[in-house]
Order: sequence, then structure tokens, then C-alpha cells
Amino acid sequence: MAHSPHDLPAITLIPLGADHAPPLQAVYEAAPAYWARFALTHVPSDQAARDLAEAAADPTRTLLGILRRVDAADPAAGQIMVGAIDLRRHYPDDGFVTLGLLVVAESYQRAGIGRAAWTLLEAWLAAQPEFTRARLSVEQFNIPGLHFFTALGFGMTGDANRQKVGDAFVRYLAMEKALNAGK
Repeated sequence: MAHSPHDLPAITLIPLGADHAPPLQAVYEAAPAYWARFALTHVPSDQAARDLAEAAADPTRTLLGILRRVDAADPAAGQIMVGAIDLRRHYPDDGFVTLGLLVVAESYQRAGIGRAAWTLLEAWLAAQPEFTRARLSVEQFNIPGLHFFTALGFGMTGDANRQKVGDAFVRYLAMEKALNAGK
């Protein structure tokens, strides 16, 4: 089902730095189902600070915050971080952009926030001539995630990898989408 940009919630994407650790950590803590997929009962208390430090040390990696207005009718009321995106440029190869993470706090899920964030990011990526494909991996039993990214136009590549999570191995399925399709 196609959505017009007017159907999506108004959000903003901002690059995150070390000073954003507290709101990013709050987003992580508000998404316990995400961490449960890694056999964690809770998010490590320093996860946001570690992710931000790792991103700062890698020139191909950017963490973006997904911000939403506190009051949709009052811009002066400010914004709160409700999600995050971990983006790697030119990975695994030149021309690719890989989404390592798109997480939305559970109380904001199923409200179009993730779709709006991808729509905004995709428009920017499509305008960058060096990027031709977006790639991501979804855990094979994450049926809502598979449906979500399929609805955004991502398709299975046939590639998969296994990663040890706790005492088990989990299979991640690779998905891709062409960028710059209209150029």
C-alpha cells in the first residue's frame, strides 16, 4: 500500500553525537523487544554511549536520531527522540548504504514513524549519486520486520548469514532496494 508523504507523521532526522547519549539510551530502553532478539533482558546501560563512540570513530558510519514533535500542533513545544537509525555508507561495497538499525520506541511503533524516517532518508540517499542500493538484514523470524521492509520496497537477495545470539544461532536474511531509480 503506497502512502503519500502527507499521510506520514512529521519527523526530523538529525545526526547524533556524544551529547545525544541520554536520549538515545532512552530510545533503546523503550524498545525492549529489540534487545530481546539478542537474548538480552535489558539494554546495557552504556549501549548508546558505546554506539556513538564507535560511530564517531568510523567515517563511514552515522547514527541518526528520529525526532517527533512533542505537540504536533505546536512547534514551539519542542521535539523528542523516538527512534534511531544506524547507517553505513559504502558498505559492504561502493555504492551501497547499509541500515544496521532502524529502531522506534515501542510506544511510538505502528504509528508510521519508521516509514516516515525511511521515506525522508531514502529521498536524501536517492539525491546522492554515489549511492545506488540500500541494504539491510532482518532476523528470519522477525515477521513484522520482514513485512515492514518488504512494504518499503526492499526485496530478498538470497544472501543469509548466521550469528550466535546467546546459546543459539540466528539466521539474518539480506534485503536490498535500488536507489536513484528515477535518475
